[in-house]
Amino acid sequence: MERVLGIGGYFLRSADPAAQTAWYRDCLGLDLDENGLWQPQAGPTVFAAFEAETDYFGSRTQQVMLNFRVRDVAAMLQQLRDKGADVADEVQEMEGVGRFGWVTDPEGNRIELWEPAA
Repeated sequence: MERVLGIGGYFLRSADPAAQTAWYRDCLGLDLDENGLWQPQAGPTVFAAFEAETDYFGSRTQQVMLNFRVRDVAAMLQQLRDKGADVADEVQEMEGVGRFGWVTDPEGNRIELWEPAA
């Protein structure tokens, strides 16, 4: 059986694609080339389906949520606050899994930040 090898891309509709791309580059530090190609570090990726009525993604109109692995979730959240981003106050810790925080991008997409457990 053929199998997928990993996430090949993440595509967003945007009212201002250049500004949206700049926010991800400048606030989250994505090293994107002129075509949007990014070479993430190797590590775990979670694929999980949630109940249709979940509030975990923020707005119920948001059908998917992007999760980025980070080295230090507290430092990343502070960096985002310093840049004026819409950062959730809550930080969640799951034993054996890691720490989680959330930010909403300029077009209202909630993003999860994950510091995996050591």
